[in-house]
Amino acid sequence: MRRFLPLLLVALTAAGATVASFALSARWWLAAGPLLALTGLGGRDLLQRRRSLPRNYPLLAHLRYPTTRSAHSSDARAKEGEERDEFLVPSLRPVEAAEEPPVVRVGGPDCRLPYDMALLNVSAMSFGALSPQAVLALNRGAALGRFAQDTGEGGLSEYHLRGGGDLVWEIGSGYFGCRGPDGGFDAREFADKAALPEVKCVSVKLSQGATPGSGGVLPGVKVSAEVARERRVPEGVTVVSPPGHREFSTPRELVLFLARLREAAGGKPTGLKLCVGSRREFLALCRAMAAEGVTPDFVIVDGSEGGTGSGPTQAAGRLGMPLTQGLITVHNALVGVGLRDRVRIGASGRVATGADIVRRLAQGADYTNAARAMMLALGCVRARRCHTGACPAGVATQDPLRARALNVADKARRVRHYQRETVRDAVRIMAAMGVREPGELTPAHLLRRSGPGVLCSYAELYEWLAPGELLAGPPQSWAADWKAASPDDFG
Repeated sequence: MRRFLPLLLVALTAAGATVASFALSARWWLAAGPLLALTGLGGRDLLQRRRSLPRNYPLLAHLRYPTTRSAHSSDARAKEGEERDEFLVPSLRPVEAAEEPPVVRVGGPDCRLPYDMALLNVSAMSFGALSPQAVLALNRGAALGRFAQDTGEGGLSEYHLRGGGDLVWEIGSGYFGCRGPDGGFDAREFADKAALPEVKCVSVKLSQGATPGSGGVLPGVKVSAEVARERRVPEGVTVVSPPGHREFSTPRELVLFLARLREAAGGKPTGLKLCVGSRREFLALCRAMAAEGVTPDFVIVDGSEGGTGSGPTQAAGRLGMPLTQGLITVHNALVGVGLRDRVRIGASGRVATGADIVRRLAQGADYTNAARAMMLALGCVRARRCHTGACPAGVATQDPLRARALNVADKARRVRHYQRETVRDAVRIMAAMGVREPGELTPAHLLRRSGPGVLCSYAELYEWLAPGELLAGPPQSWAADWKAASPDDFG
């Protein structure tokens, strides 16, 4: 409650100055006037519902806005600096932009209920990492805009279900949402929840960019009674997911687990999410797919530059491949074993603009997911206090007094507007490149400056395998990893 003290002090001082102006001297109005105006401003901050920060920090928020805008501008300049040597290729024969945004059909030959995925969706963010209001606003935004929300590994909460949006239900190593008494996977509960009409796809999380190689962390301060019930863990105690899954320990066991989940989900698209660390490991997974004749319907590739709204991210950016390298690795591996046409690839990591979407499609993705940008649409001010539970905007907190400041209806519209305009921008960029459908984009559409006066396309910068090339005889650059990859050992 300390955040309300400045307003209280200003109001009390204003009252004292007003009394003094009547009782002592009219000169006190010189102080009473500005103080009364500030009191009125603070009162308006408390009563308005469009902006979360002033509602949680009356008066003080107005001091932060200039620094917030400056931080956002600095981030934008940093990103522009990183990407100024890379650009998309316009065409001298542009085409008309499509009236309706394209969608991507997700569902391989073993999928009985394929799903049409939007080009941009809500990336994995759990209830627990985000407040109930934030989760619900994202879900309602997804329903308004007809795109999907990834639940994150924290379970399938009522806030994911209440807004009517399409869901990608993420199953992490803690099996939250389908967790048995011993902390293992509960197949019956999974089947019951996967049958819900809101659940369109199921995703098994192997790793994420913020914490690859280790389980997710939710600090105890964010484990409210409601979160504890959903995850079936003790209230107020830090939750650390196991680093790996109990249900499988080899690539072969993983693909067979995916097949079990797909069958239990009634044939809904089932896939996996990972931050790529080793090309050999993913090739081992591809060998298992080929050996068993079982493929995921999709693979979501997370970049090592990804973040989290749950806990500290000391390892972020230091473990795993950045999204570009991970995406190209997964695409090439699937092409090389002749399975790319059965598996859709989602790209998750620093996707914020229409140009970002087009870049990722040119690098091998079929669709994209965004987390940070969606949080900004909710009103996140990037205070970097997610792990403390003291989010000033009510986005990444379980404090009901802070979360109440987030207006669900307003933020849902903002989320929808952001997604719609970003996809429209991507479609316009593709049209300027002479491309009507996302599948027409190739690595040749993306150029990068590789040296003074030297421009190369991604088709030249990276090696791109031909369909089935790994099976027919891998190129020398892939031969050692392909030979060492085993369907029975992640290696």
